Amino acid sequence: MTELISIAEAEALVAEHMPSFGSERVTLDRAAGRILRQRVHAEHDHPPFDRVMMDGIAVSWRASLPRAFTIGGAQMAGMALQTLADDSGCIEVTTGAMLPAGCDCVVPVEQVRREAGTYHLIDGYQPSRGQFIHPRGSDCVAGTLLLEAGMRIGAPEAALLAANGVASVEVGKTPSIAIVSTGDELVDVESSLGEGQIRRSNDIAIATALRLHGFDRVALEHIADDIAATQDTLGRLLGAYDVLILSGGVSMGQRDYVPAALDALGVRRVFHRIAQRPGKPMWFGIGPGQQAVFALPGNPVSALVCAIRYVRPALLVALGMTPAPKEYVRLEADVDGNAMLTCFVPAYVQTDAQGWSMARPVPARTSGDFSALPHTHGVVQLPPGNACTPAGTAVEFYRW
Repeated sequence: MTELISIAEAEALVAEHMPSFGSERVTLDRAAGRILRQRVHAEHDHPPFDRVMMDGIAVSWRASLPRAFTIGGAQMAGMALQTLADDSGCIEVTTGAMLPAGCDCVVPVEQVRREAGTYHLIDGYQPSRGQFIHPRGSDCVAGTLLLEAGMRIGAPEAALLAANGVASVEVGKTPSIAIVSTGDELVDVESSLGEGQIRRSNDIAIATALRLHGFDRVALEHIADDIAATQDTLGRLLGAYDVLILSGGVSMGQRDYVPAALDALGVRRVFHRIAQRPGKPMWFGIGPGQQAVFALPGNPVSALVCAIRYVRPALLVALGMTPAPKEYVRLEADVDGNAMLTCFVPAYVQTDAQGWSMARPVPARTSGDFSALPHTHGVVQLPPGNACTPAGTAVEFYRW
């Protein structure tokens, strides 16, 4: 029997052997959610000019500022730079406009009243020099590093890319992924159930966990419990996809054909079996064409735990994403553990009055019991060595 390896060893071995999927250039409108594979510097000063921050009037400030100003022109957003010719006058301005030359103070429209061609300050209002002006380069100067490779492109990142003229973005290339369910008992979602049958759900769950993080090149396959069919189908998929994720057929049973079929196809085993519950039978290897192959247990909770704990993080890093810091929560209640195995327990998480994320364990009765998972946010990871992990303990947390 293959020796069990630890959680840390499994994580390190996956990281060490995962291939890179390379990069590609996409237009900015197709970059949402993708992993940036280039550094982005400021094309120019931000803002690129002294920017008006309020609708109102721009004036030249001085200690003996008059209370009335003759209108000397207008500076609207997008207009070429205007100049205040008479420092006893003013220029009407709008938010986002360039600050007119000769002006160093903006008075909001709420603090003035207009009478014909003159603006009067509201009684008691005292403006100050530099108010409501966003100075040129105060956010950043030209050449400043704005975005690092490895960041996920969300709304703020997309805004910076657009503002700096990056219309074509280098991003991690999304791999093609085949998710394969094995077992004679499995039928399609649309099918009626016969005696001894269940509907396929592991492949749907794993695909959803990946699609939520930008992996949209996913195909679903099914293999019956037959050694020849298993080897033929896996051989075909290895020739067509960058990543294979299998569910079922990976344990030690008489009809668990996956490890033998992968070995016959030249897929090099990196490890098989992890000291954890659920998910102990997990298998990982690399195909002859550098395909990443993850073979997960067939029980639903086991498969999903392995997918979010190992598969999804490894795929994101292979895209070029900077590894996220581990998330920790405190246990609301004591949780049964295991002296020899790392345990993963579904949990509901909420924030307490002190700002701590508190996890309320919702243990599954078995690794096949996934009916309560929609009422949880993910799983807590309980280290081995304790029959019980007490309430208040800080533990790692992995979200669905």
